[in-house]
Amino acid sequence: MKKTFKIIGISLIWAATLAVEAAGGAALHPWQSSLEVGSAQAYFSNLKNGDTIETPYLVKFGLSGGWGLAPISSPSDAKSGHHHLLVNRELPLDFKKPLPFNDEYIHFGKGQMETVLTFEPGTYSLRMLLADDKHLPRFVYSKPIQITVKRKNAGVDPKSLLQKGISLVLDREVTKTPFRVQFHASALKVAHQSQKEQDTGHFRLTLLPKSSVKPVEFDFINGQTEVWLKPPAGDYVLKLEFLDNVNTGKLLTEAVMTSVQVQ
Repeated sequence: MKKTFKIIGISLIWAATLAVEAAGGAALHPWQSSLEVGSAQAYFSNLKNGDTIETPYLVKFGLSGGWGLAPISSPSDAKSGHHHLLVNRELPLDFKKPLPFNDEYIHFGKGQMETVLTFEPGTYSLRMLLADDKHLPRFVYSKPIQITVKRKNAGVDPKSLLQKGISLVLDREVTKTPFRVQFHASALKVAHQSQKEQDTGHFRLTLLPKSSVKPVEFDFINGQTEVWLKPPAGDYVLKLEFLDNVNTGKLLTEAVMTSVQVQ
């Protein structure tokens, strides 16, 4: 019995530790699903292997596993980094060396979640990779994807594709738990609130039950850009906001809302 008790005790402590780490150092709300071990990944949220596109093309980035975005201008907590787009490159062989700055390693050190591709027609291999403020790679990356650019539209200004605002994405409007909610910030910079970085913000998601249950608020102060949820069955309105990291309570853009039915 003693051995069994010890094993169970260790398992419970381990599970609790994972839950706290997933929440960025805070215990998870009962409506928030804990994260699976090894779930951390940087990814393309609107581009997949085999896609054919025309450029300019606005490509969007996502980040899973409880990791958050942080600009390189100041240190941040351990589970953070900034995105890199690898073009026609494999992952680096040495993760103890900083990533170079060139056309094959495109850095997004200000906390960006997107970029406009302006590739000429042809076939390209793309991959996402997270790195810290010293540009040292994290073991958080995507699988490589291959895309084909069939046309480059000379009359389109790449800057015209960058429209300031936020959005949230659900796989479907009727779903079962747990389900993922993805956030995106366009022409905005995501950072940890603790960095106190000017012109950066973080996401806040509020679940508004259509029943008499009180709203539940999730404040992603550590730069997270998605969450897995497991609320009780029912109809909900999801409200996403983007809050200033310096001026408490200030919104950097208009909030967005959508509905979901949880079965």
